[in-house]
Amino acid sequence: MYICILSRLPEKEDVELPELSENKRKFTVLGAGVVGLCCAVSLQRAGFSVTLVDRLDPGTGTSSGNAGLIQIDSVVPIATPGILRNVPSMLLDPLGPLVVRWRYLHRIAPWLARFVRAARPDSVERISIALASLLDRSNEAWLELITAANAQGVWRQSGELHVYRTKQAWEGSRASDELRRRRGSVLEELTVEEMRQLEPALSPDLYRGVFTPNANSITHPLHLSQRLFDLFRRSGGTFVKTNVTGFRNGPDGEPIWLSTDGESLPVDGLVIAAGAFSKPFAKSAGASVPLDTERGYHLWLPDPGVEMRRPIVVGDHKFGIVPMTGGVRLVGTVEFGGLDLAPDWRRADILAKLARPFVPGLNLDGAERWMGFRPSMPDSLPVIGRAPGKQNVYLAFGHGHLGLTMGAVTGQVITGLAAGRSPDVDLVPFRADRF
Repeated sequence: MYICILSRLPEKEDVELPELSENKRKFTVLGAGVVGLCCAVSLQRAGFSVTLVDRLDPGTGTSSGNAGLIQIDSVVPIATPGILRNVPSMLLDPLGPLVVRWRYLHRIAPWLARFVRAARPDSVERISIALASLLDRSNEAWLELITAANAQGVWRQSGELHVYRTKQAWEGSRASDELRRRRGSVLEELTVEEMRQLEPALSPDLYRGVFTPNANSITHPLHLSQRLFDLFRRSGGTFVKTNVTGFRNGPDGEPIWLSTDGESLPVDGLVIAAGAFSKPFAKSAGASVPLDTERGYHLWLPDPGVEMRRPIVVGDHKFGIVPMTGGVRLVGTVEFGGLDLAPDWRRADILAKLARPFVPGLNLDGAERWMGFRPSMPDSLPVIGRAPGKQNVYLAFGHGHLGLTMGAVTGQVITGLAAGRSPDVDLVPFRADRF
């Protein structure tokens, strides 16, 4: 049996917007992915005037290609005890769930050393507690923004079904499941028959499964970003599509201009939320961070041939089979290869082969490949808060595969700091200078 606990999505009139602040200081948000959009909208709702800047149209970069999951139970960092013995396979198996491209090894070696250190049991527990401090607030934060943006149609109170085909994979997940339970996650273990009651398209040739009823999902990530951007524009926001190349600082060391390929843009308060491209901007603001890139792939199936009700996470291979508006997305895996190497499209193609034993009826005709850049910190914790030594620069990046999940709560935290309120989350684990 399973338990389904749903967060209530309020009607629009149920939400009382905050009074506009008397403080009309202007903010510039650098980055129009989902985290940047959430920061921009949250700042607006607190009474700030906001300009959003990106070289791409809002929501069309990495945020458009994610799995659409609001994974409030994802308190397990990527690096866990035993990761060191997996390093050879990370280097030798180009189609594995976690891969380091050989040509990038010399660049990422210092990051990997920190990554391995973060896998110590005491570090994993500490990181898990920090992740939970944000994830516990993620559903509520999203419901507030979803209602404000009149985007109830893209929010899906779906839960998340984790499926396993082999006993070995099932038993290998036990430590992670226990960690999630220690953080308060609701996990319901299911038989094959119970899983197929939830998702009839699943193969009967499976072993066991876990249902996480409090997880939610988005019917299409780009549609969510578009709704947030519509709210931003209706609320008087300005969007500037340009390539930012750096900052010019005033006498006090605070940025006062953004240098671009065109005209310079004046800056008062600044939020750096440029995802995987944030590192040089953070460095210009005095924050040297070990940010790197998890390259994620997906395969889009426009005519999947099956009906599915909720996201399925394949525990054997660490990827998702996610129904969305207009098709099904096969999405996941991690590749460390930086921002410049060409995509290895075999990593997208292999998802079709891996998915078929779990959902045999999938139609793979017309499949479309995609690759994007997740901003990744070696300890799986984002950077959130003021830039060290700066009064008017705020950092909001490095969320890894939890950018969508944590976008709304990140916007709340940044807005609270900008308004001079003490955060109700301990931001020490998310400091830029924690390394």
